[in-house]
Amino acid sequence: MITTDNKAKAFALTQTHKNDVGSPAAQASVLTTRIKEVTEHLQTNKHDNMARRGLIQMVGKRKRLLKYLEAKDFEAYKTTVAKLGLRK
Repeated sequence: MITTDNKAKAFALTQTHKNDVGSPAAQASVLTTRIKEVTEHLQTNKHDNMARRGLIQMVGKRKRLLKYLEAKDFEAYKTTVAKLGLRK
């Protein structure tokens, strides 16, 4: 489970203004943090299929958000991918 501090750090990484928590870049940032946590959990708990399913859903949601951002604002997409350290 993502802590409030980690969530705030993730938002701060890609926010466009102080109260930005709904932009695709900010949402992708929080999802990336959650994906990293669940991935670490699955490395020790290999048979946790519910966590694996949730991980696949989060990856798909992040993919859709980034695809939308790429179509709407390519420069913001490039900076978001660079900040999050994603391959694309």
